[in-house]
Amino acid sequence: MPACGQPAQPSPATWQHGHVTAATHSTLFPQAPDTADAVLDGLDPEQREVATALHGPVCVLAGAGTGKTRAITHRIAYGVRAGILQPSSVLAVTFTNRAAGEMRGRLRQLGAAGVQARTFHSAALRQLQYFWPKAIGGSMPRLVDRKIQLVADAAAACRIRLDRNELRDVTAEIEWSKVTQTVPADYAPAAAKAGREAPRDPAEIAQIYNVYEDLKRDRSVMDFEDVLLLTVAILQDRHDIADQVRSQYQHFVVDEYQDVSPLQQRLLELWLGERDNLCVVGDASQTIYSFTGATPDHLLDFRTRHPGATVVKLVRDYRSTPQVVHLANGLLAQASGRAADHRLELISQRDAGPEPVYTEYTDEPAEAEGAARRIRELMASGVPASEIAILFRTNSQSESYEQALADAGVPYQLRGAERFFDRPEVRKAGIALRGAARFGGNDTLLDDAVDLPSQVRAVLSGEGWTTQPPAGSGAVRERWESLAALVNLAQDFAAAKTGATLADLVAELDERANAQHAPTVQGVTLASLHSAKGLEWDVVFLVGVAEGMMPITYAKTDEQVEEERRLLYVGVTRARRHLHVSWSLTRAPGGRPNRRPSRFLDGLRPGSTATVGRAAARGSGGVERGFTSRPDATPRRTQRSPARCRVCGRTLTDAGEMKLMRCEDCPSDMDEGLYERLREWRGGQARLSGQPDFCVFTDKTLMAIAETEPTTPDELSRIPGVLKRKLDRYGDDVLAICAGQELEQGPDGE
Repeated sequence: MPACGQPAQPSPATWQHGHVTAATHSTLFPQAPDTADAVLDGLDPEQREVATALHGPVCVLAGAGTGKTRAITHRIAYGVRAGILQPSSVLAVTFTNRAAGEMRGRLRQLGAAGVQARTFHSAALRQLQYFWPKAIGGSMPRLVDRKIQLVADAAAACRIRLDRNELRDVTAEIEWSKVTQTVPADYAPAAAKAGREAPRDPAEIAQIYNVYEDLKRDRSVMDFEDVLLLTVAILQDRHDIADQVRSQYQHFVVDEYQDVSPLQQRLLELWLGERDNLCVVGDASQTIYSFTGATPDHLLDFRTRHPGATVVKLVRDYRSTPQVVHLANGLLAQASGRAADHRLELISQRDAGPEPVYTEYTDEPAEAEGAARRIRELMASGVPASEIAILFRTNSQSESYEQALADAGVPYQLRGAERFFDRPEVRKAGIALRGAARFGGNDTLLDDAVDLPSQVRAVLSGEGWTTQPPAGSGAVRERWESLAALVNLAQDFAAAKTGATLADLVAELDERANAQHAPTVQGVTLASLHSAKGLEWDVVFLVGVAEGMMPITYAKTDEQVEEERRLLYVGVTRARRHLHVSWSLTRAPGGRPNRRPSRFLDGLRPGSTATVGRAAARGSGGVERGFTSRPDATPRRTQRSPARCRVCGRTLTDAGEMKLMRCEDCPSDMDEGLYERLREWRGGQARLSGQPDFCVFTDKTLMAIAETEPTTPDELSRIPGVLKRKLDRYGDDVLAICAGQELEQGPDGE
């Protein structure tokens, strides 16, 4: 990654260089790979294992910044392009519309359009809408976006007064109850068993919860948790409908599996039935939503539930510098608990960068002003505002940073606010662009517009866009930033698509709106640590990292404190290059300086000492194969080491060279006759299975077999491209051919 403010340098398209980041900086509109094998280009060895493990249960333990989304989207695309998976039979589920939209966008770029990538709720809602007439009959209840008013009405009906904070907390308790499948009568004992601190008397919450359910029935409405509950109920009770869903979806991929709730896990089990074509991806060290009912137990117990699972660990961090990764690893090295026992030790793949900066301030306003001042310096040096983020523990901390940035003349955007394509100015701009695309020939505004970007600038100038941003901050500046993002997108689109028209751009905007794939808004991001999950920036300011805020005051139990540590870990791993960590000694100017830096920084920041012993490193990258069919078999663990040429010993990085196990220009001792016999056999196998030849073995794999002439299954399994399933299916034939034996032919001559 280039230094901040410096232009990016082109790098070779190999997995050891900068083409494997979770959010790449490559062209916005890339061309789809030509072949299935080309889909695998640029993947590192572990990512390639993920992409080619297309059968049976697969568990991917993916550390922050290790390219998990890249691995699973390439896995789906490889299966589709190789003819192994039908696009309409794949269901990929994740937890946010943004993540699902990004997945759909990547699959489209890889030539795998048609795959369903949705949130759990979205996938369940589609099924519920489709099967409701058949399963229930009549009109389906209306879905309410926000349940808080219903909860308020339920509390009023119970004659229980709730202030704003209590109302929010009681609503959260009802949501937790529903995703853990806890009925009102069982709330009090279930909350006590889970160690939850109820915001009111548990009996009162149970009463409100019960009346809330009655109100929904009376008003014929349902909430988001009902979508999952009702879908589960239908699939459990109606086997004919469950069979219909299972005949549609044959292959499942679940992202962020550490965040699955018991209710979502039950829905997934009903989708699967007795099958095991499931790939899950997650990281127990990024479990930060347990308060919503999420638990990493499903991820950590995956191998127990699926003894035959292949487990792949991704630990090569392509996002962050070694300095940032060192801090992240140090945070987890002091952790305890079950998630800590399964932590992954990240290995940075980037060049060295600056050390994290630790700053202590007298009070919170001084901390905010210090961050704004440093951000202005970074922007003056060439760092885009969109590559800078300020992350805090609670949303209440946002206001002082908004004020400080506004005073410094720095544009900003609030993460978690209204979605880009739902903003009024963006909707109006879309209508204006669509009208210009249809009737632009009669619009004098476009007379002087010679290309697509100038046409867009002309149209949006009528909506409030100007060449220079308005002074100050607030709503006017936010509207301008939205329109400026559309102008920038038009420039990128025109550069990538020669001859693109306004109609083409409108179609692109429609696709992005459906996928919630928003263009970049030029402004510093202000976000809570929870809402920053899944995002990354060149520069990250972690603010308010003091006792009482990190960990938060109400984190009492060991489990709650460890989740706070994981939350800070997520914040640290959002930074690519520059990381600033700060805290203040008091809240307001003139207050007593009684705060101290977070205990999580002990032993990590300069001048501090560790309060607990460091744990040994765990979780090196690699692949663990599942059990064989023999009940007494034990899992085979394969540690991946750098591939080296078997002729000259040089480290191999090119995918084709790694498959041959030699440099392309090193001498080959291949048996040409054996190679031709293998090719002839491969053609027969491909015809029998109705697949392309390369789905049996690629040319490079056959060349590697012909060069090494393996004599045992173990020798054959060491050849890249000979995975376990291929060894089981084709191993006997290949070894027989290598031994010079004639294979028996079938009645059709094959």
